[in-house]
Amino acid sequence: MYVVLGANGRAGGQTAHALLELGKPIRVVLRRPEQAESWRNLGADVAIGSIEDAPGLAYALKGASGAFVLSPPPESGDPYRRAEEIGRALAGAVRQAGLPKVVALSSIGAQHETGTGVIAMLNILERHLDRVAPSTTFLRPGYFVEAWGEVAQAAITDSVLPSFLEPSQKIPMVSTTDVGRTAARLLCDDFRGQRIVELSGPQDWCANEVAKAFGTVLGRRVDTAFVPPEARLAVLAEAGVPPEVADALLGMYDGIAKGTVAYDDGNELRSGSVQLTDAVARIVRSMSEPAGV
Repeated sequence: MYVVLGANGRAGGQTAHALLELGKPIRVVLRRPEQAESWRNLGADVAIGSIEDAPGLAYALKGASGAFVLSPPPESGDPYRRAEEIGRALAGAVRQAGLPKVVALSSIGAQHETGTGVIAMLNILERHLDRVAPSTTFLRPGYFVEAWGEVAQAAITDSVLPSFLEPSQKIPMVSTTDVGRTAARLLCDDFRGQRIVELSGPQDWCANEVAKAFGTVLGRRVDTAFVPPEARLAVLAEAGVPPEVADALLGMYDGIAKGTVAYDDGNELRSGSVQLTDAVARIVRSMSEPAGV
């Protein structure tokens, strides 16, 4: 049996579904009881708990063959202090449970302690989980294609794709479908030791190519609208992002622009199979689905 944290999020959800498709028994750890029924209907066991509660999480991990763990995206407060707290709790829970295998969601660029904004949270996570289990894998994917879903409505309604990424700069991007499939395979293999696996899509893409993919799916031209650095803080503030979180997010985009968020030589590199247009098509479909579907 495999335990999956963050099953109601992008990467965790895809990992849980990929394990189910492989016929593996899973347990998902959820924060709220009302989220449980849909997972039980899929055949998953459910534990209700908090990632900050090391003893409770250890109980959910007990007896598992392995677990997919992550540090949730920051919502408020100091993201880096929060990463320290979560890293300690996760490491403590894994040790208490005697878990034999961990696959931890990290990111390309997590080799750097600074200069990557919010990605530095994952450097902290990796440090806390260093050799925490006999088999420890840090999965470092590129920029999630599904993150464009946050601005997809502008492409749908106005044929414009806002971007904090320089429009022609190609970077590692990958669909969370590929992240989940890769995480599931890493959990199921017989590796022992510690490793870092970097994950890209079939190729690197830029914001202009994402806009073109939206255009293909929508059947009309979609243009990239580059948001310059001096305008970004106001955009995030208008969206309700707290200042400390906004600063961490903007630091990530600065790191991408400077080339700091990049592959780390010497690690295993895998490529996903989901094409950009297919991932964007799923984003557009999800925007038209009724809530709860």
